[in-house]
Formats: sequence, C-alpha cells, structure tokens
Amino acid sequence: MHEVIICEKPSSAEKIAKALSPSAKKKLYNKKVKYWELKRDSKDITVVSGVGHLYSLIPKKQKYRVSFDLQWVPAHEASKASAFTKNYLNAIKKFGKNADSYIHACDYDVEGTLIGYNALKYACGEDSLNKASRMKFSTLTKKDIIDAYENRIDIDMHQVDNGIARHILDYYFGMNISIALSDSVKKTKHRFLKLSVGRVQTPTLSILVNREKEIREFVPEPYWNLKAILDFEDIEIKHVEGNIFDRERAEEIFNKCNGKDAVVDKITISKSKTQPPVPFNLSGLQAEAYNVFGFSPKRTQIAAQNLYSAGYTSYPRTSSQKLPESLGFENIFKQLSANREFKTHIDKLPAKLKPHNGKKEDAAHPPIHPTGILPGKLSKDEEKIYKLIVYRFIAVFFEAAEFEGMRTTLNIEGEKFKFNRRRVTHKGWMEHYPFKKIDDERFPDVEEGDVMSVKELIKEEKETKPPARYNQASLIKELEKKNLGTKATRADIVDKLYDRKYISGTKIEVNQLGENLIDTLNTYCNNLTSEKLTRDLENQLEGINQDKTTKESVVSEGEKDVKEILGDIDKNMKGIGSKLYDAYQESNIVGTCPNCGGNLVKRYSPKTKSSFVGCSNYPDCTTIYSIPKGTNFLKKKCEKCGLPIISFGKPRQRACLDANCGKEKTKPHDPEKVGECPECGKQLLKRSGRYGEFIGCSGFPKCRFTCSVEELPHKLK
Repeated sequence: MHEVIICEKPSSAEKIAKALSPSAKKKLYNKKVKYWELKRDSKDITVVSGVGHLYSLIPKKQKYRVSFDLQWVPAHEASKASAFTKNYLNAIKKFGKNADSYIHACDYDVEGTLIGYNALKYACGEDSLNKASRMKFSTLTKKDIIDAYENRIDIDMHQVDNGIARHILDYYFGMNISIALSDSVKKTKHRFLKLSVGRVQTPTLSILVNREKEIREFVPEPYWNLKAILDFEDIEIKHVEGNIFDRERAEEIFNKCNGKDAVVDKITISKSKTQPPVPFNLSGLQAEAYNVFGFSPKRTQIAAQNLYSAGYTSYPRTSSQKLPESLGFENIFKQLSANREFKTHIDKLPAKLKPHNGKKEDAAHPPIHPTGILPGKLSKDEEKIYKLIVYRFIAVFFEAAEFEGMRTTLNIEGEKFKFNRRRVTHKGWMEHYPFKKIDDERFPDVEEGDVMSVKELIKEEKETKPPARYNQASLIKELEKKNLGTKATRADIVDKLYDRKYISGTKIEVNQLGENLIDTLNTYCNNLTSEKLTRDLENQLEGINQDKTTKESVVSEGEKDVKEILGDIDKNMKGIGSKLYDAYQESNIVGTCPNCGGNLVKRYSPKTKSSFVGCSNYPDCTTIYSIPKGTNFLKKKCEKCGLPIISFGKPRQRACLDANCGKEKTKPHDPEKVGECPECGKQLLKRSGRYGEFIGCSGFPKCRFTCSVEELPHKLK
C-alpha cells in the first residue's frame, strides 16, 4: 500500500519523514528536489513537499487584462519568478499518481490548507481528495508529528473555501484595479506607468497618508513647564499643573515662587504591582522584537518561521495568547534546563505552573513557545528571537513584580510642586525577563514639614508636537486593531508599500506618488481606500470558517464592489490618468535637464524592462541617460556638470549620471562612524537602506547588529 504525504516546505518534509521513521531515506528527483521514502504500519510512504504556493490564479481567456473569470494554473506558468517551483510540482505529480492514500501535512492555517488542497486536486488528481486526510500540528517535534499522524482529521473545507475566496478577492482588487489605473495613464498620456493597489494595501497606505496630512497640517501651540531644582540631592520638582497653556499664568507662578524655599507638604507611600507579560502571538512578538532589537516585522517573521521549521519553537502565525496545559509545561522546562543560562531562571519557577494568559484565542494554534528542543547553530537573528521567545515563555509563569511608590507634594508660596519615586520591593517576573528594564529608584530622606532650599527655578517654553509617524511595528498593531489583513499577511503588505516606493524611512513617510495615488482614489473612487469595505470583506471571509456564509456569496459581493470601482475609473479616466502621471513625474524628478531646463525624470521602459532618465519635455527635448540596474540617486550633485551623482553596483560605486561627463567612478565615501558595536566591539556605521538611514556593524555579515538612528543612544547605554 502506497501513501503520499504532501508538505509545505522541504524542511517540514524532512522533519516529518524522520519523525515517522528514523530510517527514512532521502532521495533526489531530477537531481534537484529532495523527497523521502520510509515504511510505517505496513505502508510504503513517500514524503514530498512544495515550496509554498505551487498554483496561481490567472484569467482564463487573456492574461493581464481586467477579468473576473479566473483559473488555477501552475505557478511557474503564471510567472517567470516562480520557475523554481516547477521541479517540486513535477515531483508531486510523479509520486502522487495513483497512490492508495494521501496525507495533507502543510501548515495548519488558511494558506497552508489551500497550498495542500491545490497540490492534491490539480497535481495528484481530483480523486486524491477522496482518499486524503489531514495532519494538524503546531510544532515539528517528533511527539507532535507522530500524534498528528496517528490522529488525522478531515481536510477543513471551510478553510479551503476561505483561502480560495481570499485569493480571488485579492486578484479582483489587486490585479484588476491596478491594470485599470495603469490603462487610464496609458490612454490619457500615452505613457506606461505600472501602478499597484490592493484590497488591504490601499487602505493601509490611506492610513499613512492621513497621518502624513495630520503632521503637515498640525499647528503647534506654545505651553510652559515650571520646575525647580532643590539644593537637597539636586531633586527636580515639577508644578502640579503640568503643561500650562496660559502665558500669564506661567509668569505669575514664576514671579511668585522665584527665590523662595519649598516646604514638604505631603508624602504618600503606595504599593503597586506589574503583572507578568502574556504569551507571544505573532503581532506581540513582532512588536517586542522591534522595541528590543529594532527588527522589522518581516525580519522577525522570517526568523520565527525558521525556528519553527527547525523544530525549536511552535508555529508563529497565531493570534492566541493562552497557553493550554496540554503542552506539557514541566517537560518543556526540563528540556530547556539543559541550557545553563535558562536553568538559572527555570530553577526558581513556582511549584504550580500557571501561566499569565492574555485574552486572545486562536482555534488553530497556541501562542508562540519553545518546544524544549535546544538549538544547535543559529544565525544572529534566530538566536535573538529564540531567546526572546524562551524568556517570555519563562516569565509568564512567575508572579507579579511589586513596587513601592513615593509621591511627594511641596509648597512654594501657595503653589504646589511634586516629585515621584518608585522602588522595587519584589522583582518577580522582571528578574527573569532580561529584555525589560527595571526602574529601581532610591527614596530621598525627607519628611513632611521639611523646608528645602531651591537652587534654581526654571520656566521652559515648549510647543505641542504633531502625531508621531508610524514605524513598521506600530503600523502592524494599527492594522490588527482595525482588523485589516491577517496575522500572516500584514508584514508582507508593509513590505510591498516599500517595494512600490510609496513609503520610505524607519519612521514611515509617504512619498509624493503614494499620497497622490490616495488623493486621486479618494476623489474618483473612494471605496477602494475604505477601511470599512476591507474590514467587512475580512469579516465575511472569517464567516466562511464559521459556516455563517459561503465562498460564492463573498466572492460575488467582492466582484460587485470591484465593478463599481472600475466603473468609477472608466467614467473619470482622463482625470485619473492625468493626476496619476503628474504625481509619478513629480515623485521621480531627479534633477534639471542641462539642455532645456525641464525636469529630469526617472522612468521605466516595459520594452527593455529597464529604467532610464529622460526629460519631462519629451518629445520636444530628447535628453536621455541610461542607468544601471539597482541605481540609487544621491543628494549630491556632480561638481563638473551639476547632474545628480548615482550609486550602483556591488560593491557600490559612485559616478555622475552622465557617463560621458568624465568624472571618474569612485567607491562611496566611508560611512559616518557612530560608536562601538555593543555585541562585537567593532565600529558602528551609519548606512542607507530601503527603509532609510540605519546603524549597522562594520563586522557584517558575521555580526548582524542593526538599529535605527533614533534607537542608537539607547542601544549604547
């Protein structure tokens, strides 16, 4: 009897094969693709894998045109970028033909379920679905794999329908509307302009544009702070009114109190507790990794996925914050104790292991936690994320941290000032979570009625600040709060906005093209930027899982929405095309034409599939400059001709935009040195990347320490 197990990735296939049989044999298909053969329960088992999605949606009749009639085709036929999937698909076709039974062993979520379902239906044949069962696991440990194999379940068709509907809607909103917008430019301006919109991507960009406008339109308001420095231990006390927006009131307090002593009016001692953190779900891990290490959400997600694939941690794409007892806490801690560093903390755990759980649940997977298997060699990123996960898992079992607070009120000529102190009385979980700074302050020796000499009275004038820009972690939190996207896709959506050059910087700024795109859509077809439309569709998709609605009704509703938007684009084609092209021109100006004084604009040629720089007055002016692939335009101008200096190649070279200028190509100047690396002691350098300026170690790639420019002072403490 022949059984075929289909996995999502090669690393998962290896883990599953070795768990089911230590004598599993690794083989190669077509000298490139690994597969595994083993025997178990009198069955000949072949374990094969994909590499993510092996099938993609395209129009049935004509590719890359607005279409609502779609079909699944092999990914390598839909896109040259997916050519690497061909051999994996052929291996599944070969070994999956006429098997006696099939096991769907892809990741247990909507995407993983759809990947395995399509592989069965289209590669192994539709009959394979009648002989198929499903493995459900949250870790790739031997115990969990064997348990999932021996307790297989049916394929969840609600998850399948959710995945199919999600991909269809993403095509309708993404490809169809992007094509329509690009066509509006082509028909109006007779220029090719590749634009990108999406069901979640566009509302996300709209959130950023709204914040950009809030910042730009913000009118600062002056206010005053009053504080005094006491002679006793240079204690700083602040006026109890805080920010004072009335200048006359601030002057009155200053004049009344200047040169006067302070009298300790009241001392209040209070007790407080800080509860342990809750277990990590994906967004929690991404936020903490950003705060602690400066990692982008995508970077964290990749490291967490690698740790899961290696069997060291559980499945990362989870919303849950509740650790079930069925995980076997004691056994996990016993295994982790083989590491001396972890053992120091584990030995102090309470006798009764009760985690401090959060509110969020996920029926598919528990929170992210260590499996107990200690890793061998890890990359720098993986090691940091692994320790973060382990220490969070340990910390949630400890008791609350306890503090004692001292609030002291002082009187200066009838005006109240105050200072606060807080000291630790019991460290609790904070002692076992090294990524949390403990504020432990000393209480000064003062008593009520003490007269304190004032060394200096200070009146500070300040201005209110505009709302802070989002960073990647705070943006993903905002998307989660607004129920836009899913835990698995949010990091990719943010990455896509960077790739499309709509946004830049670690503190996210929207570029001119991104802002004008949203303004144009708001003017002519604002449904596409609507959070409500996206959120309603997301709720309907989740309704498929809960059997509250059907794939067909959700797709039909989405098709109706998209056709309305396409109708708006068609009615306003001239205005949309002109605005988008003008925005593109403005956002891609790199300099001034030396021949006619027009703007030099970076453009893309679909014929040569390359970028170049041309004059905005074309065809009247035919000035043109070719540029190498991967060129960045620097702010510096050529001393000889005034054209921009470009950076290109590996290692990066600098040269004048005009190759005939005669200015010699040079390597870039040494980056600015900003201190010593806290991890390896080598030089830290200020560099530029896709997200803007950042700090990196000169020891890269052996040392991968990075942080944002803003975080550098904190990291060097």
